[in-house]
Amino acid sequence: MKKLFPLLLVVVFTLLFTVVSCKKKNKEVAMAPARLNEIEIPFDSTQIGTFFGKYPKLKNYRGDVEQLYRKHEFHYIWFDKDGLNEFAGLLYNKVNSMNLEGIETAIPYKEKLDDIYDNPDDNQKASIETELLSSALYFFYAEKVYDGIDIKKTKDLGWFLPRKRQSYGNYLDSLLINPTLIHKEEKGVLKQYFLLKDVLQEYRKIEKKGGWKAIALDPNVKSYKPGDSAAAIAQIRTRLFITDDISQDSKSAVYDTELATGILKFKKRSGNTLNKTILPEHIKYMNVPVAERIKTIMVNMERCRWISDDITKSEELIVVNIPAYELTFFRDGEPELRSKVVVGKAMHKTVIFSAPMKYIVFRPYWNVPTSILKKEILPAIEKNPNYLEEHDMEWKDSYVRQRPGPENSLGLVKFLFPNSNAIYLHDTPSKSLFGKEDRAFSHGCIRVAKPKELAAVIMKDDKKWNPAKIETAMNGGEEFWYTLKNKIPVYIGYFTAWVDEEGVIHFYEDVYKRDETLATLLFDK
Repeated sequence: MKKLFPLLLVVVFTLLFTVVSCKKKNKEVAMAPARLNEIEIPFDSTQIGTFFGKYPKLKNYRGDVEQLYRKHEFHYIWFDKDGLNEFAGLLYNKVNSMNLEGIETAIPYKEKLDDIYDNPDDNQKASIETELLSSALYFFYAEKVYDGIDIKKTKDLGWFLPRKRQSYGNYLDSLLINPTLIHKEEKGVLKQYFLLKDVLQEYRKIEKKGGWKAIALDPNVKSYKPGDSAAAIAQIRTRLFITDDISQDSKSAVYDTELATGILKFKKRSGNTLNKTILPEHIKYMNVPVAERIKTIMVNMERCRWISDDITKSEELIVVNIPAYELTFFRDGEPELRSKVVVGKAMHKTVIFSAPMKYIVFRPYWNVPTSILKKEILPAIEKNPNYLEEHDMEWKDSYVRQRPGPENSLGLVKFLFPNSNAIYLHDTPSKSLFGKEDRAFSHGCIRVAKPKELAAVIMKDDKKWNPAKIETAMNGGEEFWYTLKNKIPVYIGYFTAWVDEEGVIHFYEDVYKRDETLATLLFDK
């Protein structure tokens, strides 16, 4: 067994749901998650009967669905105020990956489901049809995967037994004290869980001592730099001392070398550009209360419990952590390459899922997705008949594609891991974006700052290839497909808190605003 990856930032498509008995006799399946509070208006219960009349292939799940919504007082489960929630997407991806669990079965009304989940921007408003279809889909999945399996054995598959919804404090106590909830020896939990657990205890100690005071923001000061003197400098020094960014608190109000060292450490673990300038936004980040940091740690501990045990067996692994805007290539459990990445913007969120990488494509064509063609390209052509030629594009049958070259939107190489989300890794001509702290700019795919280096580490064991040949392939004339001899798992995860190999906690911006949704499911407010 390979050792656990100390920096493994992954979420495989495992769902967080409460497990209850909802089958007759001894059959048990997983029940849906606790209701989110954002949508308070219940729906008419008679709509359930109407739904199953329209979708007869799902009628066997009517009883489970009715029981589910009686428990939740006929409130929406799969929607929050922003549209389909995080768990709806996780469920959809899990169902689409049932073949990876040795289950080959036709998914009822898959075309309808694909239309809903492939176009989340068109499904922002709560729809009773989508709501009930998602619930029926959940019970369909539960029946196929769980029926006949002793629920107590699911821990061996990386699934965890249920926890009742508890108060914030009680849930923390259950994690730290109750040995029947989780043990270090249990499978399915990476070392990261316990690293976060250790840091959690440290932050609870900080909380008991009173946390940290808010640093005063002077509206007339745009930044602080080494050599500056101000009362806020002394407050910043104390704040960084509390979280071990500096080793001592001299109380000095002068921005000196010692404080500069602490600022660089603070910025590194918060995903900021590494310079010594202190901006108001950095002070606001320092002012986040310790209670909120504790909640963030606990939310990410929960995400660790979604991780599949099989990832520890992969000799090679590519991991993307969306909030960190970072890709890591692991070989034998050790990070061999790290690269900045650009991920999907808020309206085109990069999906959390995993799939095996199969191909590297040098000098790729960019086949413009239908959504981009309709919303961007066709309107541009109407305004400018020469738009395609000016952007080195052409019609290919019924779609538009961009020819290979340095100005191609995919750059000079792309990395394919076939998936239902049509997401892949690729180069980009827009290199300047990697210099920004916030790197959520794409339509959903992942742009890599070091594509040539990534290709080199992937092809390292192929004696027919070397960095020079890779360079030639990237700058050649024709598109060329390289098939990987050994498929490499790619895991795209979402962690806003992570502990590095030195035991230092990193907090990242919740770029897709998912932490509060998960916290709502875990804790009473």
